[in-house]
Amino acid sequence: MIKSRFQVTADEIKRLDLYLKEKIPELSRSRIQAAIKDGQIKVNGLTARPGQKLKAGEVVEVLVEEEAPVGQLQPQPIELKVVYEDGQILVIDKPAGLVVHPGAGLTGGTLVNGLIFYYPEIKKVGSPLRPGIVHRLDKETSGLMVVARTQTAYNSLRQQFEDRTVEKTYLGLARGRFKEKEGIIALPVGRHPSERQKMSVKSNKPRVALTRYEVIQEFQHSTFLALKPLTGRTHQIRVHLAAIGHPLVGDSRYGQPEEKRLKSESRLFLHAFRLSFRHPVSDERLAFESPLPPALQSRLEREKREK
Repeated sequence: MIKSRFQVTADEIKRLDLYLKEKIPELSRSRIQAAIKDGQIKVNGLTARPGQKLKAGEVVEVLVEEEAPVGQLQPQPIELKVVYEDGQILVIDKPAGLVVHPGAGLTGGTLVNGLIFYYPEIKKVGSPLRPGIVHRLDKETSGLMVVARTQTAYNSLRQQFEDRTVEKTYLGLARGRFKEKEGIIALPVGRHPSERQKMSVKSNKPRVALTRYEVIQEFQHSTFLALKPLTGRTHQIRVHLAAIGHPLVGDSRYGQPEEKRLKSESRLFLHAFRLSFRHPVSDERLAFESPLPPALQSRLEREKREK
């Protein structure tokens, strides 16, 4: 069962089925359209209509039985670094190289497989394809993630991300040096017009995207940054930095061509350093930090020596 609640922003005005396909990618468009016809979707408390066009500020409520996954998720003893846990949530320090959940062509070896091995109750929380998952990190990105252990926690955390009250700070090493010590990158991001596995600021269907940056330290050919995504677009930080001519070190997807040939820099220099949110039950504001992994710390030390 998928139970979610969203509020439409000014940059999300579109037809209801298209809106929900972006918000709940695990549901097919045909399943969404069937759910609308079956009265399982409400807009401002009223049963939604097929083809309905949304308006800014409207509240969309979803209560949909999800399509059964092609194959059942298998618990696997994947090593997890748990920073915090209670009966409602887990905070995980994800290593680079670990995929968050199964997808096309990948059925095992993911964070989710490990979660349901050690915490089997998570299998019943949220989406059957991505149980407990309320946000993601790229495979190449390390750092902090919060995971829901109960449906109550799942609903609360999803809403906090939707309301943009979750605070995330990343540490990144970018190519080149910045003219300004701090600023906001405000470039819309959407699917790349020709390379569908990539995102781009030149998308045919861009969405508002904002990333705040602050220079921590400058080196001869790179800059160490604190990065705060103010919106949550896929690959947002990577796309934004590449678009302004400062791609992340080690980014073979969005960076300079030579990144693919530099084996010593094959690790993307992006780490989810700080994560803060409200506890879904106590409402206490929680904050966690994760130091740079040894590989990234070594790279930083190398930059300091070369300076």
